[in-house]
Amino acid sequence: MTDKDNAALEHHSGVWPVMLTPFTDTLEIDWKSLERLIDWYIARGVHGLFANCQSSEMFFLSDEESLKLTKFVVDYTNGRVPVVASGHTASGLSHQAEQLQAQAGTGVDSVIMISNRLATADESPEVFVQRLKEMTAQIPQNVGVGLYECPYPYKRLLPDEAVKWCAESGRYTFIKDTCCNLDMLKRRAKLIEGSELHIANANGQTVLESLKAGCHGYSGVMANFHPQLWVWLVENWKSEPEKAEVLSQYLSSAALLESLDYPVCAKSFQKSIGNFTTELCRTRPIGGYYANHFPTNVEQTLALGDKLVELLGIEVK
Repeated sequence: MTDKDNAALEHHSGVWPVMLTPFTDTLEIDWKSLERLIDWYIARGVHGLFANCQSSEMFFLSDEESLKLTKFVVDYTNGRVPVVASGHTASGLSHQAEQLQAQAGTGVDSVIMISNRLATADESPEVFVQRLKEMTAQIPQNVGVGLYECPYPYKRLLPDEAVKWCAESGRYTFIKDTCCNLDMLKRRAKLIEGSELHIANANGQTVLESLKAGCHGYSGVMANFHPQLWVWLVENWKSEPEKAEVLSQYLSSAALLESLDYPVCAKSFQKSIGNFTTELCRTRPIGGYYANHFPTNVEQTLALGDKLVELLGIEVK
């Protein structure tokens, strides 16, 4: 295999934050805050960006907003890192095809389909695979394709047949895996071995073991808090396995911050460091019980991570 082939295979490896969408006081997209967020991710060494996903509140954006959001991320990133995006939210298949084709025209590296859009919860895996093939044929050949097991409005895990077909098709580059099951991750890694398809694990508790099994990186919500630690883990777990084990234990525990009314807690953190002007979401109201825990829990958890980095003697961006 040539160096060029190796580069192509590694292109979708690493840490891919699931991007937040900042809003103004009137719940319009806050483009200046989004610029700061993109710069913040990249300064911390991430390998790519997953724009227009569930963390971006894509189900609460109009088609026009969705397209504008993806195009803005691609243009502002300006090739510093690759960008993949979804915006695949419609129910009707013809509308879905229109959404995916429009997203493909924004300059993204790959267009990401949402698994639960292709079949309802009561439809069979066979129906899902057939629709997957039909929808893939609707996407322009000049852009990569990916899949995301988005848990909203329901989680549809990929059957082995679909994973295998995607790997063999030559079209697929990226799976955002939310199965949270190490045995399944190991099986999927075997199914895609040698292909251009990459598995980005969203589950913080299984990332290190999934890397050992042949998966390719992390694309989860905690990259909105301390992406630099995930970058170090993904880049150094082979060369410094003892330190990686300790860091992984911390990251697994820190990932429990996700339970504090995400994405509000992540936006609250981004506001605290000066990237966002509000913590407003379209998906849920701010305030309530959990809001009282954001500042102290997030601050102390991240401070512990900084201390651990110091104790381990590792260098992060």
